[in-house]
Amino acid sequence: MSEIDEQRHVVPEDGHVDAPPDEDAWVVPTQASEPPPAPPFSWPVPTESHGEASEFHHPLDRVTGRLPRRLRIIVDWIVTIVGAIAIVLAIKAWVVNPYRIPSSSMEPTLHCARPAPGCEARFSDRVLANRFIYHFRDPQRGDVVVFKTPPAAKAKCGAGGTFVKRIIGLPGERVQIKLLHGLGYVYINGQRLDEPYIQRDRRDVGPAESFKVPQGSYFMMGDNRAQSCDSRVWGSVPRKNLIGEVFMTYWPPQRISFR
Repeated sequence: MSEIDEQRHVVPEDGHVDAPPDEDAWVVPTQASEPPPAPPFSWPVPTESHGEASEFHHPLDRVTGRLPRRLRIIVDWIVTIVGAIAIVLAIKAWVVNPYRIPSSSMEPTLHCARPAPGCEARFSDRVLANRFIYHFRDPQRGDVVVFKTPPAAKAKCGAGGTFVKRIIGLPGERVQIKLLHGLGYVYINGQRLDEPYIQRDRRDVGPAESFKVPQGSYFMMGDNRAQSCDSRVWGSVPRKNLIGEVFMTYWPPQRISFR
């Protein structure tokens, strides 16, 4: 035996001889395909080791778990959409709600769109009203509020429903309109009310009037006194009619602001 043959037949000390690799025995591992995306409310399918007690992890799975996968996805999406709509409606009903300013009764505080009479802007302001604030505090003088009008508003102003005005008189107060140099100014219990939000050319020109605000009600007036059909015409508004306080203008973009 030659030296080369001896080297080929060297046996390790432990007596173990490794078998030469077989090229045909190599197996290239295949990459597992990713599972398809799960529906919105679906949870991972439990393994058999978990047993029947843990077969469903989400309440919806107890209803849809036995359905075909395609039908389960449809049901999950329907529940997702219905749930989102319910959340939006709940927010509008109890938290905040958007409103559009359709008339000039609150100019220049809140703009309406031309060519309506008295409007100053190209687009009407859109505002948000806080619907829960008056569950925590009483309405205050000067608050700009959204409210449901008394029935007399539709009869005397030709429009009713939901209005936006400013609270001027509080329960039990006497509100007077006095003429000074031909313009109307508000007095509360004999004291002139400071109203920096009213422009001179927006003041009313009369007549002089006096009102007593009933308990549990509020006297509303628009900032554009010359073109506002308000409590001077159809009376005070019961507190139960108040929807919420306007706290933000969100449209148009250049008008975005908080009150």
